Amino acid sequence: MTNIANNLAEIRRRISLAAQRVERDPGKITLVAVSKKKPLADIMAAHDAGQQVFGENYLQDARDKIKQCPEKLSWHFIGHVQSNKARQVAELFTMVETVDRLKLAKALDKHAGQFGRCLDVLVQVNIGRELQKSGVLPENAAELLSGINPLPNLRVRGIMVMPPYSVNPEDSRAFFRQARELAYELKDSGFFANLQQIELSMGMSGDFEVAVEEGATMVRVGTALFGKRV
Repeated sequence: MTNIANNLAEIRRRISLAAQRVERDPGKITLVAVSKKKPLADIMAAHDAGQQVFGENYLQDARDKIKQCPEKLSWHFIGHVQSNKARQVAELFTMVETVDRLKLAKALDKHAGQFGRCLDVLVQVNIGRELQKSGVLPENAAELLSGINPLPNLRVRGIMVMPPYSVNPEDSRAFFRQARELAYELKDSGFFANLQQIELSMGMSGDFEVAVEEGATMVRVGTALFGKRV
């Protein structure tokens, strides 16, 4: 096995154990392999080991890799989306996890319609209220979702959060819990496309086990899988 295959097996083992600790089904948690700035060979090594879902932050870097990979792979855009790049994002990606403003949502909807697609999206919430981070503030999420819901070519599946960085994974727990509670408040208002399956994308290499314990349905793991970016 390659190092990437070994890393993948270990991450899946840790996800499974975290889910079992809180009596959750590990099969309902999606691992998004964050492959930004990683070469095609690394992506294919993960794919050969069974990984199907990949996350990219940079459109230019992702575009060529996506076109060279098997069509069956799913691609999540997990970086900030400039409205003028919405057309390419709507064409290439399976899901956009970082919708944080109505202008962007309308642009994605327009272009998804031109491609005859219904695009899955998550609303990015700035759960830690950090000035340097994108995302709608928690108290404004319902207003944004109210604006997105009528758009015919977007399917809002849930929310995505990124808590303040800390070397201690436990520091993220309160933010993950807040995100889960917010997601279910929004669910009660009927804002999501599938009220039986609300997607909650949270947790990265340093804290994904805590995220799983607090209800994550998607975890975004890059460094623990592919190694540090250079």
